[in-house]
Amino acid sequence: MSAYFRTTPRRNMTALAGLRRRIQKLTPYFSLMLLAVPVLLVEPFKFVAAFVAGKGHWLTATGMIICAYAVSLFAVERLFRAVKPKLLMLDWFAKLWARYTTLRDKVVAMASGRPSPTDPKLRAEPAVETDPAFID
Repeated sequence: MSAYFRTTPRRNMTALAGLRRRIQKLTPYFSLMLLAVPVLLVEPFKFVAAFVAGKGHWLTATGMIICAYAVSLFAVERLFRAVKPKLLMLDWFAKLWARYTTLRDKVVAMASGRPSPTDPKLRAEPAVETDPAFID
C-alpha cells in the first residue's frame, strides 16, 4: 500500500493556490501594501460613478457604485484572510485588531441582547467559597 503512494505523482497546485502561497510568504509591510492595492484601484471608479450620476444616468451610476463596492469588498476580504497572520506580527496592528474585535463583540452582544464575552459580571466564580462557615 505504501508503495502506491510513493509512486503516485503529486497533484499540481492550482493557480489561485500558488498565488495565495506566494502572498503568504510576503513580509508584513508588503502584505499591508498589497492589501491597499484593490482599494486604490477601485476608488476612482466610485468617483466616475458620481460623475455619471451628475450627468443624469442614475441607474448606470448606481450599478457602477454597487459593482465597485462589491469588487473592493470581496478582493480585500479575500486578501485579508491570506495576509492576516503576517499583519498580526506587527505590534501596532495586533493591538488595533484586538481593540476592534473587542468592540465588535460588545456591539454584537448589545444588539443581540446577550451579555458580552468580555463582561466582568460573567467572570468565573471563585473555586473555593469564601463564606466564613466554610473556613476551619
